[in-house]
Amino acid sequence: MTEKTTGASYAAAGVDIDAGDRAVELMKEWVKKTQRPEVLGGLGGFAGLFDASALKRYERPLLASATDGVGTKVDIARRMGVYDTIGHDLVAMVMDDIVVCGAEPLFMTDYICVGKVHPERVAAIVKGIAEGCVLAGCALVGGETAEHPGLLGPDDFDVAGAGTGVVEYDRLLGADRIRTGDAVIAMASSGLHSNGYSLVRHVLFDRAGMSLEGHVEELGRTLGEELLEPTKIYSLDCMALTRTADVHAYSHITGGGLAANLARVIPDHLHATVDRSTWTPGAIFDLVGKAGQVERLELEKTLNMGVGMMAVVPQESVDVALTALADRGVDAWVAGEILDRGDHAEGATMTGDYAS
Repeated sequence: MTEKTTGASYAAAGVDIDAGDRAVELMKEWVKKTQRPEVLGGLGGFAGLFDASALKRYERPLLASATDGVGTKVDIARRMGVYDTIGHDLVAMVMDDIVVCGAEPLFMTDYICVGKVHPERVAAIVKGIAEGCVLAGCALVGGETAEHPGLLGPDDFDVAGAGTGVVEYDRLLGADRIRTGDAVIAMASSGLHSNGYSLVRHVLFDRAGMSLEGHVEELGRTLGEELLEPTKIYSLDCMALTRTADVHAYSHITGGGLAANLARVIPDHLHATVDRSTWTPGAIFDLVGKAGQVERLELEKTLNMGVGMMAVVPQESVDVALTALADRGVDAWVAGEILDRGDHAEGATMTGDYAS
């Protein structure tokens, strides 16, 4: 006779180990697509392995590390039931921070936290992360899926990741290289990217009462499709540009907006000006501004306003840089310049009005 038990169990507490195992099996094919020759072992180990002997070709290798998430954009994915795009956002947030210093992205790990493991949903998230890693040129060497019943609802989830890159010491990019007269080149964003969604959601849903499923004429698609547009991943474009032109610095335009992020790479004795009249922000930025009566300075402190990455190059490298970016399909233009600090209190300022 089989003995019955009424004792507590992990499953009864809401954690489904079998579902977790199923999710791992579903994601394996996508992770495999990100592999680099330096990666050892496969998915399922306790740690991802990367053969550091590959760094022997460097004279003085510097490891660059970054970690990030995608913020409240996950709420849009959950409400839309679309899970295979936010992985692109995650890779962009992490690896485009790493490439700013001139580093080559090497590998990444992810962390997915859910209220309940839905294997197909988790696999779709990892699919997006893997696709993003391919676009960034890095390997996805491992990760963790954590089930938190009682803390998160059955459909709630969040994602985060960490990445590592490498750069030769004497090729490190940043403020030390920037000189008076350098040009500031802007690279177009694909939309909102993955910052400012708390403001966007408050304005468009709470104040304007808009629907994710509703078609928005000025956007040319539904609001949900616009808000889920993946963040552009610039890693390989920036690496190619660094090999082609004399790049002094990059700035990844994320939380805090364009001027604040550009100021992070400007030395104390210099100042950057960015001319708004050199581009027209996409329709989504105007929509958020008008729907919430958000002042321009508040928008610019929160959103990228159509610029996802900036490069600082000497004037003599501008034409080469713009040609190289155009050849890679990156919409780019000269948006500003580097000046002596003078009376400027801030490292970077915006001037003029946006082109109509």
